Amino acid sequence: MTVITGRRRIGKTSLIKHALRNIPTVFFFVSKKSETLHCKELTEIINSGLNEPLGEFSSMAKLFEALMIISKRKNFTLIFDEFQNYAYVNPTLFSEFQNIWDTHKDESKINLVFCGSIFSLMNKIFADNKEPLYGRATNRITVRPFSIQTLKNIIVDHNPDCKPDDILAFYTITGGVAKYVEQLADNSAFTLESIFKTVFSFGSYFINEGKDLLTYDFSKDYGKYFSVLEAIANGNTTRAQINNYVEFECGGYLDKLENNYNIIAKMRPLGFDTNSKNVKYSLADNFLNFWFRFVYRYRSAVEINTFDFLIQELKQDYNTYSGKMLERLFRQKYLENGAYNIVTNFWTKNGENETDLVAVNELDKKCLIAEIKRDPQRANIMLLKQKSESLPPKYRKMRKDYLILGLEDI
Repeated sequence: MTVITGRRRIGKTSLIKHALRNIPTVFFFVSKKSETLHCKELTEIINSGLNEPLGEFSSMAKLFEALMIISKRKNFTLIFDEFQNYAYVNPTLFSEFQNIWDTHKDESKINLVFCGSIFSLMNKIFADNKEPLYGRATNRITVRPFSIQTLKNIIVDHNPDCKPDDILAFYTITGGVAKYVEQLADNSAFTLESIFKTVFSFGSYFINEGKDLLTYDFSKDYGKYFSVLEAIANGNTTRAQINNYVEFECGGYLDKLENNYNIIAKMRPLGFDTNSKNVKYSLADNFLNFWFRFVYRYRSAVEINTFDFLIQELKQDYNTYSGKMLERLFRQKYLENGAYNIVTNFWTKNGENETDLVAVNELDKKCLIAEIKRDPQRANIMLLKQKSESLPPKYRKMRKDYLILGLEDI
């Protein structure tokens, strides 16, 4: 039993299908329709894919048991994609699957794969010791976005003369998500200008992507969730600022966006514990951050296809916006290089002494402190050293290196 998680569009299904392309495989997408319809669809797939006529079922548990019995004499892979949706179809299925699995697995030749996009639900199903499927998974895999280095390799392969701003734009839009990289590649969009034109064009994949990605999960409450996400994408990072922007109490929505959907992250300065109220919120996903900032915000213009206007709005705001994304890129880069066990930023109360990057190696008791600007001439190393004196005492005692990082350092 293998459990695979990762955000939508990350490439889970493509990866699974590629890995199992020469193996007998039954692939089933779990939608939120009725259990009876699920049974009808899955039996049809099995009849054609495995040449195993099964008859009719109205219970998914009984159908799963029939498949487990078949697997005692036949080796095949069974994949349930978006498995967490059974929480909406029939929540008792998780315990029924567990009983059937425990009864038959030792004699079975099945390769069972459960795949899901909503991390918190998949984690609850398989990692919560109060849940029936806890401890049953043989392997657990999380499919993540491409690393910074991989993104650079992709863009340089296609555009050897690329500029730092091209790489930053590629990262800003895709965040390393495979589907978005594929969309830009299919449109030969490897420069800043061509990326802008691909995103804001008639029939663009990216225009409706945010809505397509999230409305299914948010259901009828999507309007309020979208308002909260728009607020954060436009620089309102504290709960008070978000409340003021959306004009309703957002606490419950923030909690679900963080813990249920894994879309936003709660950030605290280096050294502050989880009970600290010195908290900022950010969209953890590059593309959604961009979509809510430049597409959803200007949805009236999007509706009438005024793409020249949208590109102009993007260009006016791009230096400021991409400056923040440059900070995110470097924090991710230093996290990926493996030399530091903590990579974050720092600020004191009221947002003072904000430090863009603090990378800590607790084993060697050293830290790297950096100011990040598109134009490094605007940074001041002496001011950076002064701000570092506000770090918690534990980190002030460490050996410190100071850096000014700019666009050219990509």
